[in-house]
Amino acid sequence: MEPPIEINHSVVGDWTIVEIRGEVDVYTVPTIKQYVIERLADGLRRFVVDLRGVAFIDSMGLGVLVGALKRVQAVHGELKLVITDANTKQLFALTGLRHVFPIYDSVYQARRTS
Repeated sequence: MEPPIEINHSVVGDWTIVEIRGEVDVYTVPTIKQYVIERLADGLRRFVVDLRGVAFIDSMGLGVLVGALKRVQAVHGELKLVITDANTKQLFALTGLRHVFPIYDSVYQARRTS
């Protein structure tokens, strides 16, 4: 059975825009982790992860995003998040992760902000 997630990416300038749709949870974490590893192996280093299409995220989902950030930083890259859902923003605030990740309201804003 295919996990309830869709991940696509496009390259805009020197940024890789990763669009995630579906649920980010214990069932989809391995797919996301492997996706990040493969993109880093491709030589990509600057990421905007668009979570606007994410319907649900649990603690495992938060963990995979933290792991992705660490992997990207280990190769001197950047990882920014796009979050517009109020509940997801609140989750990042309550867990303190809003201080760990740069969070933006749009892909355009994330790409344009240093």
